Amino acid sequence: MKFVNSKIQGAFVIEIEKILDDRGYFARLIEKKELQERGLIDEFIQFSISHNLKKGTFRGMHFQLEPYSEVKMISCVKGKIFDIILDLRKNSPTFLQWESNELDADSHSLLYIPKGVAHGFQTLENNTEVFYQMSEEFREDYYSGVRWNDPSFDIKLPLSISSISEKDSSFTEFKSN
Repeated sequence: MKFVNSKIQGAFVIEIEKILDDRGYFARLIEKKELQERGLIDEFIQFSISHNLKKGTFRGMHFQLEPYSEVKMISCVKGKIFDIILDLRKNSPTFLQWESNELDADSHSLLYIPKGVAHGFQTLENNTEVFYQMSEEFREDYYSGVRWNDPSFDIKLPLSISSISEKDSSFTEFKSN
């Protein structure tokens, strides 16, 4: 596997290295030792999946507040997504910066997202599935988010939104106080 630095401090795209033969391929998706060598969280306690019916569906920008802030590892297991991470860590050199990556089922790349970084995505194909690994269990009272189209961030999506939850579209404007 190959760790590619993100422009967001502490985030990585993890690309798999396929071993090909006449049957197809084999690849390690992640190895605990590889995470530990980089000083990254290597234990995930919650695993989730989202199935998204329509191309253009948007989910995000989500995160959990302290003390239950979480590391996420995201992969697209069916279809393709435009994945977005947004740094909300006030002491980070990449505070309020965002980055996008296309993740798809063919590449099997993973995105490692550190604590304090919001996550969202837009589907680029119908019937897309996204697999999440989180370092903390979901806690409704610590769940939060920011609006993807908040002028503080200037996030650009590749498609018009075909579907978005009421909750995701009604997050308040970001305040960095």
